Amino acid sequence: MSEPLMKIPGAIYGPALEKMRGKLQRRRRAINVFALALSLAAMAFGLIWLVWILYTTLSLGLGGLSVQLFTQSTPPPNTDGGGLANAIVGSLLLVGAATFVGTPIGILAGIYLAEYGQRGWLASVTRFINDILLSAPSIVVGLFVYALVVAKMGHFSGWAGAIALALLQVPIVIRTTENMLKLVPNALREAAVALGTPKWKMILSITLKASIAGIVTGVLLAVARIAGETAPLLFTALSNQFFTADMNQPIANLPVTIFKFAMSPFAQWQSLAWAGVFLITLGVLGLNILARTIFSNK
Repeated sequence: MSEPLMKIPGAIYGPALEKMRGKLQRRRRAINVFALALSLAAMAFGLIWLVWILYTTLSLGLGGLSVQLFTQSTPPPNTDGGGLANAIVGSLLLVGAATFVGTPIGILAGIYLAEYGQRGWLASVTRFINDILLSAPSIVVGLFVYALVVAKMGHFSGWAGAIALALLQVPIVIRTTENMLKLVPNALREAAVALGTPKWKMILSITLKASIAGIVTGVLLAVARIAGETAPLLFTALSNQFFTADMNQPIANLPVTIFKFAMSPFAQWQSLAWAGVFLITLGVLGLNILARTIFSNK
């Protein structure tokens, strides 16, 4: 009697369970299709704006390219001819000086956080401040450097602009260096220590060498991040219509020159502004491609 009674519930509830399971599967498929459609729509929405921006930059920027763009300085208002040679050189000087200052500081701080300060209070404070700097608006950094450097010196200067850009670059390098070093297996560190290797030599010979590709990628991305910054330079380096490499004086740079020329009513200045936008876009794109190539080859 017990065996038939055990089969009766299965015979009764089996079809109901299969029907409920089918409903759940159809519901999950519908939710999956809906979520996938939303994801594709969001991707398409972003790609439309990206393609539009790139098309506008190419169509208006290519028309302003010429030999004079790289050999002549910015022209006076409502004047034919001229180029962006002084702004290009000024941007290279500012970004180069900021990278020269910010990269060693960022790498050394990242090494300390990853190798020495896992649980110390100083490391916690440093990470907290670094997170704040990562999310801080660039204009706030510009105002800070203006009050700290420009106001004390009494004039704008290229060094003040380089300091502002370095402050924007340092937290990116710190975060990248720390994350890359943490990806190195602890077994490599333990093996080096077991062989009697000093910790500083272990860091230089093993952990840094193993994560060099990621660190270089972070530095390149940080350079791309500061290459187009305008707000900090408005309060620090300002601009200069003439060609100069004196970092103690206001110095021309592409972002501020683009901002000034794009807001002007002169067609020649607007053409040069679009050419400058094309150069910055091409430079940032090249740095991103280089960074991804370096990282993918390691």
